[in-house]
Amino acid sequence: MKVGALLTSAGINISLCILFLSLYSVLRKQPQNVKVYFGRRIAEENSRLREAFILERFVPSASWILRSLQCTEDELLATAGLDAVVFNRILVFSIRIFSLAAFLCVLGVLPLNYFGQDMLHVRIPSASLETFTIGNMQERSRWLWVHCVALYIISGVACLLLYLEYKHIARLRLLHVSRASTNPSHFTVLVRGVPKSTKESISCTVESFFTKYHASSYLSHQIIYKVGKLQKIVTGAKKAYKKFKHFKGTTVDQRCGPITYRCGLCGASSKSFELLPVEPEQGMKKHDVKDSELSLPDKDCGAAFVFFKTRYAALVVSEIVQTSNPMEWVTSLAPDRDDVYWSNLWLPYKQLWIRRIVTLSGSIVFMFLFLIPVTFIQGLTQLEQLQQRLPFLNGILKKKYITQLVTGYLPSVILQIFLYTVPPTMMFFSTLEGPVSHSERKRSACCKVLYFTIWNVFFVNVLSGSAISQVNALSSPKDIPMVLARAVPVQATFFTTYVLTSGWASLSSELMQLFGLTWNFIMKYVLRMKEDSYFVPSFPYHTEVPKVLLFGLLGFTCSVLAPLILPFLLVYFFLGYVVYRNQFLNVYCTKYDTGGLYWPIAHYTTIFSIVLTQIICLGVFGLKESPVAAGFTVPLIILTLLFNQYCSNRLRPLFKTLPAQDLIDMDREDEQSGRMDDIHHRLHSAYCQFADTDDIPLKGVHVDRDADASGSSGESSCKEDTNQPTTSDISHPTLEGLPVNRLRHAVRSLSSIIRLQKRGLSPQPAGPSADVNPQTA
Repeated sequence: MKVGALLTSAGINISLCILFLSLYSVLRKQPQNVKVYFGRRIAEENSRLREAFILERFVPSASWILRSLQCTEDELLATAGLDAVVFNRILVFSIRIFSLAAFLCVLGVLPLNYFGQDMLHVRIPSASLETFTIGNMQERSRWLWVHCVALYIISGVACLLLYLEYKHIARLRLLHVSRASTNPSHFTVLVRGVPKSTKESISCTVESFFTKYHASSYLSHQIIYKVGKLQKIVTGAKKAYKKFKHFKGTTVDQRCGPITYRCGLCGASSKSFELLPVEPEQGMKKHDVKDSELSLPDKDCGAAFVFFKTRYAALVVSEIVQTSNPMEWVTSLAPDRDDVYWSNLWLPYKQLWIRRIVTLSGSIVFMFLFLIPVTFIQGLTQLEQLQQRLPFLNGILKKKYITQLVTGYLPSVILQIFLYTVPPTMMFFSTLEGPVSHSERKRSACCKVLYFTIWNVFFVNVLSGSAISQVNALSSPKDIPMVLARAVPVQATFFTTYVLTSGWASLSSELMQLFGLTWNFIMKYVLRMKEDSYFVPSFPYHTEVPKVLLFGLLGFTCSVLAPLILPFLLVYFFLGYVVYRNQFLNVYCTKYDTGGLYWPIAHYTTIFSIVLTQIICLGVFGLKESPVAAGFTVPLIILTLLFNQYCSNRLRPLFKTLPAQDLIDMDREDEQSGRMDDIHHRLHSAYCQFADTDDIPLKGVHVDRDADASGSSGESSCKEDTNQPTTSDISHPTLEGLPVNRLRHAVRSLSSIIRLQKRGLSPQPAGPSADVNPQTA
């Protein structure tokens, strides 16, 4: 690849970044986009922007950059959680180490690579990018010691920064645990693989087991049930019923007319709702069923949440093997209430190992199937091979601009398009594994995406691009350094364009929120929907963490071999630092937190990147016949591995479990202050499986049957009682006329059916309130 092709790719991506950043600074000021760019703040503050016309709204500005940079780490921790701080520290570490690497290698190593051969240098735009790599150095060059010294400095500083960051995040994790003094998950143990008995129920089995073997610390338990289809219907109906809680004190006009929406494309109209006749509420109380009565003894799934009196007791129970059969009474600390993935709790524990094998096999098959597009993409970077295989393109490829576009920009774009299919596929595999929490599922998907991208973006591109004829050499481990040493400097040019396309452009699209913006436009201007409720997404750690760590791998491996990539990487990390902080503060909502468990993934990936860089440099020094540089590289590899072992022994255990010392101190503090009884009382409702189906009292909502209303096709004629309190300013304007009583009637009737089915009876009509209208249900 020529320098001109790299400049073409850089120019295209710089133009896209400037365009997207300018559009973002304008679009974020528009009131109709407030849900897209301020979803988290809207959800928490319940506020909205004014619709007034202001000229400043249409002028690009950089005020959002200043706000992102002014945010402190404590503010980010309070707003987005510890995982966001960990992600931010990964970016800070990358900025620090690659700033040093860029200073050393661009000023010291790059000139040596460029003038490494006695040759006539052409104009830089026409020069090949390989002249800037270590491949341009002469064999037995006396300047190779500079590369070895740079490798030592980068590796040593990287290990020092890694240790400081590891220690800092471990301290934040301990503070995260101590500050969550009333977290019910510290007192709760998830028990799976409960053996079934024909003599007693699962609940009695759990109670008798823990009363017998943990009598001094056992408090209570809650059985987990498998939800049926009818229960899901009731849950959905009650969720809709719950939306009316903010209409307390309003009048619902029974003769209210529906609102008609017109599609912005075809002009078709649809009614917002259809009023159904309200039946009397006679006898409704006797069919009222509470969630506590919805027990499903015939559909329990052999799992339970067990509550203990102290945090230390729960920790001890979760860490030990309960019986001589490790597949029964399997215990682990329970995840947070909002983090529980209820669907996977129903899975039998004995089939989890089979699921893991199947998902691992599926991931490997998918990884190898991805070789097909990657091999095709690498063919685009080899212009000579492309002309030989597709001779009809010779006329087009003779044009200079087309050649630069095909070799410099198109391959990385095509690869990025294919990579968009990876995260949802890996998330699907992670779900099949059976994780018990959303955070565990996302962390598992993060690891899978990371392994996938490192293999396909780095190794497969390296081998298929320039060393396809030497793949057989991988069967001999001693030849791996030599194979990578020949291939990586050649493929460094592709990695540079990949940073531009997948790095710069993806940050711009992340800031723009293209999917959310498009969906918001369709809802408001095509479907003409005025509903204010909006789904606030959580941060996609499973896609962004692997991306940042992959760029770190490319930075380490190319820092000494091809330093030209470092300035582009630095721009990416600086831009990512600003963009991601802005997204954490304004866009994404933290629904659950792993407590910093993404940092060990980042640590081990960085150690792998450093060791891989040293192995590749060892092979390069061998190819260049520099025994001194190669000899000094071997102890550097050993020292790096020893450093990793020290971190694993010193800091890694803090991320595997909770320290008993801190938990005992928290227990004693709660007992002395008298808070322990209150915590025990709240544990009984902390993990309610059907918490979202609790009845919502609507005593303040009443039906006005005598009100005069004339419904029209475009407006609602509901009359609101001005003496009652006003509702939220972001409520839907048509909800004032919905048949609340009818919906409540349907919910309670379905609950009655469930109760009768559990008793082995068939539902019998018991008056008007016992009949369920199919339209209503």
